[in-house]
Amino acid sequence: MYLKASLKTSLARLGLLSLALPLTACNLVVMKPSGDIANQQAQLIVASTLLMLLIIVPVIILTLTFAWRYRSSNKEATYSPEWDHSTRLELIIWGAPLLIIIALGALTWISTHKLDPFRPLERLDAQRPVPANVQPLVVEVVALDWKWLFLYPEQGIATVNELAAPVDRPIQFKITSSTVMNAFYVPAMAGMVYAMPGMQSQLHAVINKPGTYDGFSSNFSGDGFSHMRFKFHGLSNDEFAAWVDRNKADGVQLSRELYQTLEKPSEKEPVRRFATVAPGLFDAIVNRCVDGNKMCMGQMMAIDAAGGGGKGAIDGLASKPWSNDQKRIFVAALCTPDNAGQYAAQWSSTRSQD
Repeated sequence: MYLKASLKTSLARLGLLSLALPLTACNLVVMKPSGDIANQQAQLIVASTLLMLLIIVPVIILTLTFAWRYRSSNKEATYSPEWDHSTRLELIIWGAPLLIIIALGALTWISTHKLDPFRPLERLDAQRPVPANVQPLVVEVVALDWKWLFLYPEQGIATVNELAAPVDRPIQFKITSSTVMNAFYVPAMAGMVYAMPGMQSQLHAVINKPGTYDGFSSNFSGDGFSHMRFKFHGLSNDEFAAWVDRNKADGVQLSRELYQTLEKPSEKEPVRRFATVAPGLFDAIVNRCVDGNKMCMGQMMAIDAAGGGGKGAIDGLASKPWSNDQKRIFVAALCTPDNAGQYAAQWSSTRSQD
C-alpha cells in the first residue's frame, strides 16, 4: 500500500512538472516590465483579471457542485419540478456581475485617461514625480519596410534598428510610417502604438532599469515582418552621451536622397548609424514629400482649409473679414473647362508684369 501511494505521488508530481515545462519558455516581460507605463498596464491586467475571477471562479465551483448534488443517483437531493423563481437567487445572479461591470468600467475609464499615450508623464515611478526642470528626450520613429529608423532631433543623429535612452528620463516618441501600418512595441517600456503613413502618433514613456530590451513591430506588414526587430538600450546619462558620440563618430549623413534608398524594402537590416540628419526630414516623411517633387500634405491641407485654392487661379481667390482683424481666404472662382484658358492667360500676364 505504501509503495502504491508513493508511486501515485511521484506520478502526480511528474505530471505537474510536465505541465509546467512549457511555461519555462514563456517571457514574462509584460507582467514584469522595467518601465513605469508598462508596469501600470501590468497592474491593470492583474486588477481586471482578479475582478473577473470573482465571478468566474464561483460560477465554476457552483456548476460542479450542482452537477454533483443533483445527479440522478442522489436520491436525497431536493426534487422541485414546479420551481420557477427565487428573488434571492435573481439578486445574486444579476447583482454580482453588475457590480463587477461597474468596477471594471470605472477602472477602464480612469486608466484610459491616465495611460493615454499622448499624455505627458507626471511621474517617473510610483514614488517619484517628474522633476520640474527635466525635459523629455524626443525620438522620432519611422517604420520602414522592414526596419526601424530612429531620429534624435536634439542630438542631431539617427540610427536604424537600435534605440537608446537614459534611465529615468521621460521619452516622447513621435511615430509614423513610410508605407503601410505598423505597430511600435517595446514590452518592457510601454504598450504598443500604431505607426501609420501620413499621420503622426505619440507615446510618452520612461525606462526605469538599465538593460537591453527587445522591440519589434506587433502588426503584420509584409514578407519581412518577422525580422522587423530592434534592441532598446536603457543607459545612464554618461553611457547615453557616449552612445551619441559613437554614432556621430561612426555614422554618415542621412540626406533625403539616402533616406529614399533606405526606405526601399529590405530584410534583416543591420544596425546603421547616421552622424547628421537632413533638416526637416521627419516632417517631410509625415507629409509624404521627401523627394521634393510633389506638394506636401500639410501644404495641400492648408490650401483646402483656405477654400481650395488648388482648383482656382490666382485671380480667383478673395478674402473677407473674419475675427480679431484677420481675414479668411476663399475661392471666388473655380477653374473649369470653360474658363481655364481665361485664368491661364491672366496668370501668364501677371507673371510677365512681375
